[in-house]
Amino acid sequence: MATSSEISDRILEAVMARKLEPGSRLGEQQLAMLFDCSRTIVREALTRLAARGIVTVSARRGWYVVEPSQDEAREAFEARRVIETGLIRTTKKVDKPEITRLRAHLARQKAAIKGSDVGARSFLLGDFHVCLAECLGNSLLAETLRDFTARTTLIAMRYQTPEDAAQSCSEHVDIVAALEAGELKKAEQLMAAHLSTWQLKLQMPGDADPLSKLRDALAPMGKARELRGKDPSPARKTRSTRSTYLGEVL
Repeated sequence: MATSSEISDRILEAVMARKLEPGSRLGEQQLAMLFDCSRTIVREALTRLAARGIVTVSARRGWYVVEPSQDEAREAFEARRVIETGLIRTTKKVDKPEITRLRAHLARQKAAIKGSDVGARSFLLGDFHVCLAECLGNSLLAETLRDFTARTTLIAMRYQTPEDAAQSCSEHVDIVAALEAGELKKAEQLMAAHLSTWQLKLQMPGDADPLSKLRDALAPMGKARELRGKDPSPARKTRSTRSTYLGEVL
């Protein structure tokens, strides 16, 4: 029987691996069956994730993975930039065991990029930032970063075109190299540039018009008559139009 903590961790990992898309429904009964536990435990896990901004609940529709808005996208990246550059700025030195751990993480990233498991690749690229926070000695901010990284992953899934994973990994390599060389100022600058690069790659359409998709779908077809053939004669126009309409309905 899974605990609520284990369930929330599994859901978070699935989000970071892009296996759960924004708006995915999370049914309590289905999760209880999957994890062989009570709905009470599932509800505890989902409530924890809701407090962390990963899922949301509707009284009538149930639990869903959040669908980040433009403002939430901007705020999430700004939060990550403050936390991650701040961690590097306040670091005096990164010891050899931590550098070894980071390099091992980079090796797993490179292997995943060469492979076909998109989920593993996505998870590792995001988890690098959590691993870096842990290596810099702040486990509390590492957990906070895990949540923000998951939220920015959801943002990327909604707005971003397929990213060049090799470029992202290469930027991670440069950050670790700067840390290993003791060039902390350079590492901070590289991290800021890295986060800014991927934020700018987001294609964020306006959310102002909630009817935009329906408006496009129901726009008049300028060539409708051409698609149907020649215009009907005046004597048969009414009958032909009605027949076409009924045919489309049926």
